Amino acid sequence: MTSDQKVIVGFLLGAAAGTLAGILLAPGSGEETRKKITDKATDLKDELSTQINTSFGKLSEQVTNSLGLKKTNGVVDQLTRKVANETVDA
Repeated sequence: MTSDQKVIVGFLLGAAAGTLAGILLAPGSGEETRKKITDKATDLKDELSTQINTSFGKLSEQVTNSLGLKKTNGVVDQLTRKVANETVDA
């Protein structure tokens, strides 16, 4: 497991543990708690999307450089970002 993967897994586990603790210890009503969970899940999705886009951008650059390709109209970037967006939306 690479360092980036460990960070992502750690982040996800921490977020899950924090959410569970928040649910169990929440003094608010069920509606308030559900709203907080929804907000946290949205934040987590946004953070994960950013991480994936950054990783795909780095991967795209490494592939382009290692193959000695010239970026033509950003085709490689467009493809990697499309894959990243579809991965996050799934």
